[in-house]
Amino acid sequence: MEQKPTIGFIGLGIMGAPMAAHLLRAGHDMLVYNRTPSKMEPLIALGAKAGKSCRDVAERSDVVISMVPDSPDVEKVYLGEKGVLEGVKPGMLLIDMSTISPVTAVIVSEAAAKKGCQMLDAPVSGGDVGAKKATLSIMVGGDPEAYEQARPIFELMGTPTLCGPSGAGQTVKACNQIQVALNFIGMAEALVLGAKAGVDPAIVVKVLSGGYAQSRVMDVRGPRVIKGDYEPGFRSRFHYKDLNIIRETARAFGCSLPASALAHELFSAMQANGWGDLDHSAVIKVVESLSNVEVRTGE
Repeated sequence: MEQKPTIGFIGLGIMGAPMAAHLLRAGHDMLVYNRTPSKMEPLIALGAKAGKSCRDVAERSDVVISMVPDSPDVEKVYLGEKGVLEGVKPGMLLIDMSTISPVTAVIVSEAAAKKGCQMLDAPVSGGDVGAKKATLSIMVGGDPEAYEQARPIFELMGTPTLCGPSGAGQTVKACNQIQVALNFIGMAEALVLGAKAGVDPAIVVKVLSGGYAQSRVMDVRGPRVIKGDYEPGFRSRFHYKDLNIIRETARAFGCSLPASALAHELFSAMQANGWGDLDHSAVIKVVESLSNVEVRTGE
């Protein structure tokens, strides 16, 4: 039986930890590294080995996967002191599954190529639920041969799609985040209007979930929102970061995105109110405040 590659996994947050766990359970040897060491402990308990740095992880792995918050974090992981590119060997496969700027993805990929390594940008959608259930949508940019090499790994975490050359995965993820943000805002406005008019929010969720307005956002988050449950599956500050990426990408390509601009302002208001660590569905709190109403079932 062919030996499975040893995987180095960097970044063990809400998304990264369950993603890494799927790879471990599938029989991959694994090294893990996180800037908060305590987050490595559950993976070590499953059989992973602790890395001392990003460079150390790269030196002892065949494939490196990263899942960190933002573009500067990715640059530090790969290009910084004791970074991945200090420890790679020619021919290694590098996969960044963070959501970052397409421009940064290309810069890091070009730096990896100078070290003789293929790099894929492979951001995901599906939130913590998708990460735990291995049902993530994985949007991949990079070389088709590298994609085929990585596909068995991706399929342990979800469903991959090759979107185009380096940076294309991040571009498609930006498109995804537009749709998700606007779905949350649409749900928020619908629930606020219903509540202001005296309709039970649970009825609004039930009816909208059964018709043309149905969406995964409503299915997954609607019942939680009307209970006031904003435990994060994806923190609003990260979606705000993604909306900044969307604005930067739109400017780079001369693209007008008026609804995304509104979404950016509403998510900006969330950060100003100290709601950055709440789930992105908590954007409804901004809409509630504008109409002086709370959407709650009382349950």
